[in-house]
Amino acid sequence: MKEIHLDRVLVENRRKRGITQEELAAHLGVSKAAVSKWETAAAYPDITLLPRLASYFNIRIDELMGYTPQMNGKEILELHRRLAGEFSSLPFEEALGHCREVAKRYFACFPLLFQIGSLLVNHSMLAGSPERSRQVLEEARTLFARVKKETERPALGKEALLMEAYCLLALHRPAEALELLGTGEPVTGSEPLLASAYQMTENIPEAKRVLQAGIYKRVLSLFDLLSSYMPVCRDDPAGFEQTCRRYRAVAEAFHLDALHPGVLLSGYLAMAQGWAALQEPEKALQNLEEYTALATSEIYPLKLHGDSYFHLLDGWFDKAASLGEYPPREESVIRRSMTQALADNPAFAGLAGNPRFRSLTARLKSNEERD
Repeated sequence: MKEIHLDRVLVENRRKRGITQEELAAHLGVSKAAVSKWETAAAYPDITLLPRLASYFNIRIDELMGYTPQMNGKEILELHRRLAGEFSSLPFEEALGHCREVAKRYFACFPLLFQIGSLLVNHSMLAGSPERSRQVLEEARTLFARVKKETERPALGKEALLMEAYCLLALHRPAEALELLGTGEPVTGSEPLLASAYQMTENIPEAKRVLQAGIYKRVLSLFDLLSSYMPVCRDDPAGFEQTCRRYRAVAEAFHLDALHPGVLLSGYLAMAQGWAALQEPEKALQNLEEYTALATSEIYPLKLHGDSYFHLLDGWFDKAASLGEYPPREESVIRRSMTQALADNPAFAGLAGNPRFRSLTARLKSNEERD
């Protein structure tokens, strides 16, 4: 496939600007015949003339050459589909060769390189022998390593790191995978790979710890997402009710009232606000009663901790700088904010005269004065 299209670009730019071959030749100090040969692809300019040519037409050298080092998302998707299809319709080595050609041609297009590496991983088992499969996996690993090192897109770099670690595990090199992934706070999404590496090195306790930490973080993230989803689904009362029901089911499954009461308090508040907005005062008050009961119970000091299920995380809490102590406020301030979340919340303005609501705010106010 021809990659340099200087002939076409030269003709297009010269004609667009109304310049004759003679004028261009005179500017560059070459013959008209030389320019004619360039425009018919019979010859190429001397490399030293390329900067002058590009400057003359006010374009970059890669534009002058008609070479595009990058592909957009749609082009990458279409190419990925075509190459994936070739692995089922062509001999493996031929399909692999086409992947290599594309990788060489677009070696600075890192999203495409990532997709090529993924194709190699996903089809390595078709290589014909275990040894050949390992060679293909190693080839994929080097592509992911390049993407990880060179890309300026953090998300892509993280994905490439995880895929490089996956290749190392598939190549039975767990020690290198552990070194790559690090021994500190795991990169989000890396926990299954880390656990596999620890299992391969027969360090089962560490595999359990890593996975417990991953589950813990995902659980908290799920509750955060559900709480954020509640306000935007109030236009669908049935959907809102289902969201609340699922929130409660997961909270009960993970004993959130003991494991992380601060999160559950936010959930109760979000549900109450939703029901108040939907003109369901009874349901709103039920959630506020649960909120108040939890807020005035023996949950202090609020601090991240495990339980009988998350029993390997004590040391992890100390290392997890992104979590740390929860929350970073004085307890008296926390108790006061819990009262304000009801008493000063405009979402509950319609409940202000309700005796049950006034009783709840009084309980919370009294809770502020507890030692």
